[in-house]
Amino acid sequence: MSTEAARTSPAVSGDIVLSIDAMGGDRGVECVVRGMAMSLKKNPRLRYIVHGDESELRQTIRPASQLEARTEVRHAPAVVAMDDKPSRVLRNAAGTSMWSAIQAVKDGESPAVISCGNTGALMALSMLALRKVPGVDRPAIAVNWPSLNPQGYNVLLDGGADIRADADDLVTYAIMGASYARNSLSLKRPRVGLLNVGTEEHKGRSELHEAAERLAAAAPTSDFDYIGYVEGSDMPSERVDVIVTDGFTGNVALKTGEGTAKMIQGLLKEAFSYSSLSRIGALFALTSLKRLQKRIDPRRANGGVFLGLNGTVVKSHGSADATGVSAAIKLAFTLAEHGFTERLAARVAADPASRSREVATGGVTT
Repeated sequence: MSTEAARTSPAVSGDIVLSIDAMGGDRGVECVVRGMAMSLKKNPRLRYIVHGDESELRQTIRPASQLEARTEVRHAPAVVAMDDKPSRVLRNAAGTSMWSAIQAVKDGESPAVISCGNTGALMALSMLALRKVPGVDRPAIAVNWPSLNPQGYNVLLDGGADIRADADDLVTYAIMGASYARNSLSLKRPRVGLLNVGTEEHKGRSELHEAAERLAAAAPTSDFDYIGYVEGSDMPSERVDVIVTDGFTGNVALKTGEGTAKMIQGLLKEAFSYSSLSRIGALFALTSLKRLQKRIDPRRANGGVFLGLNGTVVKSHGSADATGVSAAIKLAFTLAEHGFTERLAARVAADPASRSREVATGGVTT
């Protein structure tokens, strides 16, 4: 048994209540509610506290349905807009569906919150309400990305929570990312790599070199394997499970990958509709094409997790449809079922560097 599992309680049994911000997405309340219903149909252990305009939610949730029976509606009339600045949201959080949803986690009513809303505002409000785990200076966003690995995904972090990251941050990201991979992808000993401009030891910035030395030293006694530097081409490969980088690089890599996947889908559609023979060929290849589309569909990997907070926060893509919302709910359920927040806090607390930073700052990380 890993030290992480030994320090924490076993997996949660029974119903799991998830807190849903229904108002923040680009596609509206109906899309979020349909995603909730899709997840509930597959997983009867789910219960929801959904936050937003009560009249709109009641009109959208079908009366006398399974979803209505398993959902508590909480009225929150205000909405955090996608273009709202986090500083403004912090001053006017009261009454918003996003703040109400996070508060349910803070108050212990739910282990996880899901929102399709403004990423910067969600991070700012989550940090204000839930606070950072002791030893974490900068939280990170972890994102699952389709890969050739048996589990079907690799983990990349930071996906855009903070554009900066020094050596301490990168080491903490690696620890948190490995914990996330163990709990979300069921990997006993994840392989961790640092994203760099090459795999040679002399390449890259000084903070990468320092982080690499520390991870290599920690790996033999940890529950992950450090494999060294990895490149952008390794993101979807079977060489690595957890890819660690700063938020600027990580966000650019993710958006590039999403755009490439959409381009491939569009080009395939164009190629198979080019002529009558192409369309006939598409009919013969239909089953394989559907498998490919499902494998590279970004919606099925939807949900970036804010790591390093005292509560699980899942950020769904703002334009996610019902399938994407359902994927984010599934991810939140899996993490809640494994008691992920407690496991992550125990893992970070066991890191000597995290303890030294906490002592240096008097128990307050910045």
